[in-house]
Amino acid sequence: MKERELAGGVCDRLCSEGRAAGGAGGLRSSRIWCGLIRCSLGRLLADDSGNYLTITAVLMPVLIGFAGLATDAGLWLYAHQTMQAAADSGAVSAATAYAVSNANNLSTQASAVTSSYGYSRGVNGVTVTANRPPASGPHASSSDAIEVIVQQPQRRFLSVLWGSGQVNVQARSVALANGGLACVLALDGTASGAITAQGSTNVGLNGCRMFSNSNSPTSSIVDGGSATVSAYSVGAVGGISGASAMTTAMGVTTGDSPLPDPYAGVSYPSYSGCDQHNYTAKTTVTLNPGVYCGGIALNASANVTLNPGIYYLDQGSLSVNGGATLTGTGVTLVFTSSKGSNYATATINGGATVNLSAPTSGPLSGILMFGDRSMPTGTTFKLDGGSNQVFSGAVYLPKGATDYAGGASSTYTCTQLISDTITFTGSSNFAINCGSQGTKPIGSMTAQLVE
Repeated sequence: MKERELAGGVCDRLCSEGRAAGGAGGLRSSRIWCGLIRCSLGRLLADDSGNYLTITAVLMPVLIGFAGLATDAGLWLYAHQTMQAAADSGAVSAATAYAVSNANNLSTQASAVTSSYGYSRGVNGVTVTANRPPASGPHASSSDAIEVIVQQPQRRFLSVLWGSGQVNVQARSVALANGGLACVLALDGTASGAITAQGSTNVGLNGCRMFSNSNSPTSSIVDGGSATVSAYSVGAVGGISGASAMTTAMGVTTGDSPLPDPYAGVSYPSYSGCDQHNYTAKTTVTLNPGVYCGGIALNASANVTLNPGIYYLDQGSLSVNGGATLTGTGVTLVFTSSKGSNYATATINGGATVNLSAPTSGPLSGILMFGDRSMPTGTTFKLDGGSNQVFSGAVYLPKGATDYAGGASSTYTCTQLISDTITFTGSSNFAINCGSQGTKPIGSMTAQLVE
């Protein structure tokens, strides 16, 4: 309507000018031209196709920019998705490695995993960072949480109209180790007090789990008196008495499934004869592997070093009195009997200094003490050397009733205690820094993504 009024105004002005210039003939001519102009201008002004073309031409660079930005954003989103998968896998792997062996090279562990997704640290600007605990977030105060951050600058393609700099894409993931590998395991399936801590005993399990396979409804594990237990987690098939005195990172659980004996398929090599009978040491001596019939006794003044190998104690006992010293690397002590009776045992008294480590390879890899499975259930072992008793490896006594007090709180090594039943008679400390010790894991280690 407005376009037509405008055209009409123009025509009227032209008609007036025509009449003034040409009289009646001019009037007639002007009327004809007026009609033509009115029609032409009306059509032109009423037709807005040209306006759209002009607007489109002006906005075309913007439209192309938005299309390019959307295309590049899709590529960046795809990169972020694959990067997030890499960060998730890296966090789980690093958390598992830390829980199993207290690994400190977490960034290296995470990068080894992220590289399989195409994000290798130091390649094409990729950075892989692992933090324990996380640098931010709700798990920043948890020492069992591992944060992995993967970053890489991304090129611009069609979005260069919006800028020339690269766009940094980042993915972050946090994994929390849960459950944990055990370092103390009682194998008895029915015993009341299969694991017991009484009196003023303090039992510390650094980064590992205490577990009992006993299905005793209320006392698969007993923490009584003023005894305390500190562990990564505590679990039992049956019930637990004194759980309120237990401090854990991942909780106390009951009604769990039994843990399998990790060394059930391991057997010690056969032996025969006797290399020594009723051996007694009173001075500084070095012993060689062999068969010690009647056991080994170390008096208070003895200082005995064991050369690497297997020491068969055929009947009798390993006796280490207070004041004696026993050391050895790459050693396995086998407690057995060639007669099927009077099986060898061990007694280590307080005040003795014992520092033994298991072999890291061979048929008894990781096993420091091996109790014959044929000995009567409940055969007594007293390993009460206290803070001067350091065992690196597995103390594997599947039929033993083991009294235990050993390990200094400042010595975080690899110690596993597996016995039919276990009684803590003094302060004890365990850890599973077993990455190079040749031991087998007790249970399974899982890690859960929490961020």
